[in-house]
Amino acid sequence: MKGLNVLKKLLVVCSLLFVSLVCADELGDILSKNKSLLFEYDLKSNDLKSDMLSNSWINPVRLRYNKDYTTRFGDKSVGTETYSVIIDQPIFRSGGIYYGIKYAQAQREANEAEIKLQRRAMIGDAISVLFNLKKNRLEQNKMRYLIKNDTIDIHQKRDSYDAGLYDSSFLDQAILKKSQDETVLLGLKLNLLELKQRFALLSDKNPKSLKLPHLKMMSKKAYTKNNLELKKDKLRAKQSEYNAGVTRAKYLPAVSLQGQYTDGDINPLFGGGGSALDERYYNYGFAVSMPLDINSFKDIEASKVERLKAATKVLDKKETVSEEYQWIKNSLKILDQRIMLAKKEEIVYRKLYTLTKNLAKAGEKTSLDAKVMSNALQIRKLDQKIYKIDKQIQLLKLYIRVENVL
Repeated sequence: MKGLNVLKKLLVVCSLLFVSLVCADELGDILSKNKSLLFEYDLKSNDLKSDMLSNSWINPVRLRYNKDYTTRFGDKSVGTETYSVIIDQPIFRSGGIYYGIKYAQAQREANEAEIKLQRRAMIGDAISVLFNLKKNRLEQNKMRYLIKNDTIDIHQKRDSYDAGLYDSSFLDQAILKKSQDETVLLGLKLNLLELKQRFALLSDKNPKSLKLPHLKMMSKKAYTKNNLELKKDKLRAKQSEYNAGVTRAKYLPAVSLQGQYTDGDINPLFGGGGSALDERYYNYGFAVSMPLDINSFKDIEASKVERLKAATKVLDKKETVSEEYQWIKNSLKILDQRIMLAKKEEIVYRKLYTLTKNLAKAGEKTSLDAKVMSNALQIRKLDQKIYKIDKQIQLLKLYIRVENVL
């Protein structure tokens, strides 16, 4: 029996994991087709540009064709044709080639992280709208219960006013309260339309058909390790480090292989039967070069400053990530406290409702008094649901900044 219970627990865990993965995949595909395509094109463009940058140290092979005419050798124009293939390829740049390739790789990964971060942010916006749509509907229900109580309050105060028990100001306040709550309800309806429009701009899916995720607090270690903003800044720092190497190598010795193949007409000056010149020939060799630039030292120092700036930005981002995490954690604690208060109030109003209902049966209270308590009880239940959605919205701020979720 014990083994059977363990097996049942494993099946439950596996089923929950499967459901959560399906939900994550669905929400990861929440963006409209066009917006998803834009991000795919950005990633493809980044790969192609990075490949080009990585191969930029390889010089192109130049193909050249010349056709010249001259009247220098007589009354007739003499034409000559030349075909050339020219190669001038650096093979050593004092480390510049290596740093250039590493720079391109770091730039590729940094840009990719930035594109992923932008995509996460857009997915997060869409999911945030879904949460707010649900929250808006709960808030509308809450306002309807408040308006019902306002209506009862007006009815009771009008009876008391007609009986001469209340001053007209009490009735005016009750009417004003109902008007204010109805205005809030209209504002919520308008906000619902805005939320639906925002979602339609981000996604082509039906928001009612999408199941919202249930987000949980991740560890600080996991948040820091998978934070895309921090990853991007670290890669930018590497990029600056490799760029400093490329800049320094620009002013150091470089070795290039040079070669040229030529096939062309012999210059008439060297023509004749006794010429030993070939129409087809090769030139090849190597060259060592080193620029002497008055701004070289400043250029190298500027690249070092950029490297230090990027490294400092990483340290600053680590502090920011830590503060973000702590702020979300603290806000969740306050929301938990609100939920606990709403639960306590629910218990109180449940007892008051039961008491008022019994007193109404005994004739000591009216059915309207019992209805007020019933509505107040429903409001406290809705408050708990609203605060729980607020928690999910806060947690979403963490999830959209990390990899491999949503």
